[in-house]
Amino acid sequence: MLNVKIFQFNPLQENTYLVFNNHGHCMFIDPGCYFDHERDQLVDFVREKSLKPLLLLNTHCHLDHVFGNKFVAETYGLELFIHQGEQVVLDRAPESGLMWNMPFDNYTGKVNYLEPGQLIDMDDDQLEVLFTPGHSPASISFYAGPQGLLFAGDVLFRESVGRTDLPGGSPVILQKSIQEVLYALPDATVVYPGHGIPTTIGHEKKHNPFVKA
Repeated sequence: MLNVKIFQFNPLQENTYLVFNNHGHCMFIDPGCYFDHERDQLVDFVREKSLKPLLLLNTHCHLDHVFGNKFVAETYGLELFIHQGEQVVLDRAPESGLMWNMPFDNYTGKVNYLEPGQLIDMDDDQLEVLFTPGHSPASISFYAGPQGLLFAGDVLFRESVGRTDLPGGSPVILQKSIQEVLYALPDATVVYPGHGIPTTIGHEKKHNPFVKA
């Protein structure tokens, strides 16, 4: 069974997800912790729950989703997992940070590339990698089918969608990702977005004003 802890971090109010199971293992998805007190929140939660971190994942590599990569990796001895197409976005994230007046140290360790359809194992649980570009060049979503959970990054929000005016974005590709990949999931699937509150696939198919089913 997977449990989800949501942290809202940094001035861009990004959702950082800590996903943990009954074996006491956990993974980080899009750690956006920027300030010291935000890093402390992550460490305190891991300690309080007596968790052992196993994985560090990014749905995509815009700066607000990668602020905490270096900290998490160095604190827990983890390597980063992304789609190869996001490497260029990761590389230029510090430059974007300077433009936002938010300088930070980028992750510099080994980067492991994920492929669409690949399964990420954590004990008895698995996340399937879904290819959902459009907001960024090679954004991926993580889907836990048996639990009905989807970590969608900035692709799909509650009654909204991710912006497409950043480098590598495309409204046509984003719409295709949502309609053909995400809307193909069961209606009861809970969507954990990169910003804002969770929603469901069924709700978005009925009420999302930007992408209809």
